[in-house]
Amino acid sequence: MAQRNFNRYRGKAPMADMNVVPLVDVMLVLLVIFIVTAPLLTHAVKIDLPKASSSANITKPEHIELGIRESGELFWNGEPVTLEALPHRFAVEAPKQPQPEVHIRADRHAHYEKVAQVMALAAKAGLLRIGFVSDPAIQY
Repeated sequence: MAQRNFNRYRGKAPMADMNVVPLVDVMLVLLVIFIVTAPLLTHAVKIDLPKASSSANITKPEHIELGIRESGELFWNGEPVTLEALPHRFAVEAPKQPQPEVHIRADRHAHYEKVAQVMALAAKAGLLRIGFVSDPAIQY
């Protein structure tokens, strides 16, 4: 067997660079393929579709205005109601289709506990649409 001389590799450091030439070659080939095939993919058949002149039938479900004053008084669409009567009223409204929205109109200084109780009662009855009404004209 012939003896190899490894002395010529002793002073050289290992190569730490990556050879990107094959990567660039592959990317250029893919770019050319894309440029050639892209115009072929945009071929479409011209069809004269009919025009529809109808408008969407948007039905607004009724909503429940629930007012909460700072003192804790509750109002169902303007009429006074007690907290104990709310579960029964919510249970009557929940099965209706479309289900009514509950708009909670709470006083700025109303206790959050009262608002949370009303929201919990509505959710427990099965009402899914609960929202808050605020006055956008007030600057804080």
